[in-house]
Amino acid sequence: MRELRRPVRRALLVGHVVVSVGWLGLTLCLLVLGIAGATTGSAATAEAAYRAMNIFGDWLIAPLALTTFASGLVLSLGTPWGLARYRWVYAKFWLTLGAGLASLFLFRAGIADAAAEVAAGRAVSDPAALVAPPVVSLSLYLFMTAISVLKPWGPTRRGRVALAARRGKAATRTTRTGRTGKTARVGARASATVGR
Repeated sequence: MRELRRPVRRALLVGHVVVSVGWLGLTLCLLVLGIAGATTGSAATAEAAYRAMNIFGDWLIAPLALTTFASGLVLSLGTPWGLARYRWVYAKFWLTLGAGLASLFLFRAGIADAAAEVAAGRAVSDPAALVAPPVVSLSLYLFMTAISVLKPWGPTRRGRVALAARRGKAATRTTRTGRTGKTARVGARASATVGR
């Protein structure tokens, strides 16, 4: 994929951050509702909590998870970071994919089962099953946020090869002109001014 132009890359980055933060906020809401449903002594409060979880799960999990994954994938492929050039990008890719699939296929099913149980007038058989997934997801999202900011671990083998190739091209340009790109531009401006 060609590298994205700067305005497109910035717009996509803003969108990616917005949906990622939305997914994080949704996870916090689901955690609070799961804890409320599990710890309350009131059947009405538990029912309201699990029904609210079901609404959030049905309407928000899929769009936020899929948009976060897709925008992150396009950003990684359309920027110098690449998908497999840096270990932190590669880790984020696999963690986002795993969290998205688990949210879509496992957690949503658990939420739907709990909502069906309370709608039938029964207590939820395993309320901890609706608290543990948001805790795990929240931990993953905080970890991914940290590695996005800190960018640890350095390049992969593929990334080192790409960096060496990029440096080789820069060295070739410098050897041809005898100057770096910035110095060559300044020199060209100076000679144009002197020639006037």
